[in-house]
Amino acid sequence: MPDEATNPPAEATSTPTEAQPASDTPAATPDEKKPPRAPKAQSGDGEAPAAKPKKEKPPALEDKPFADFITQDYMPSLKKAMAATGFDDLDLTFEKLPLPIKGMEELGACWQVQGKFQGGQHQFLVGFVKEDIQGQKVFSCAGNGASPSLLESFMIDERKVTLDLMVLYTLQRLNGQKWLVGN
Repeated sequence: MPDEATNPPAEATSTPTEAQPASDTPAATPDEKKPPRAPKAQSGDGEAPAAKPKKEKPPALEDKPFADFITQDYMPSLKKAMAATGFDDLDLTFEKLPLPIKGMEELGACWQVQGKFQGGQHQFLVGFVKEDIQGQKVFSCAGNGASPSLLESFMIDERKVTLDLMVLYTLQRLNGQKWLVGN
């Protein structure tokens, strides 16, 4: 039979499997089937290469210099928030003055954001005892053209003062006087 000579038997052409190990190599274990790990690349001094530098976040608004933060961020944000509540006539100033409360002269001059709205009928101030938004702050207000007579602590429980919190707390104090929303 000429076909038998040209076609070798099936057992001669098969490759070894786990069930049928080759006679000259032992069966491979699952661990041996995995390719070996390549060693980590190292720099010439024996240390691992430096990780890719992370993108640096832009500095927070609150990290600006004090006067810049107040004039460029806080005051415009407060005006915008007051306009959203219906008071477009808010007049704000930022000055270093003595507090206008009798008996507080010993504190000396401190930075203050003073605001007036409704034709000067309502006035308030946010004072900064130190030139730092994270430092001690005070609040005072007066209505109907009167002079302020009471000084209150402002934002004393906040660990980190942010622009949004300063605007929110200012609006809360004004609303507490029933100046923004009626009963």
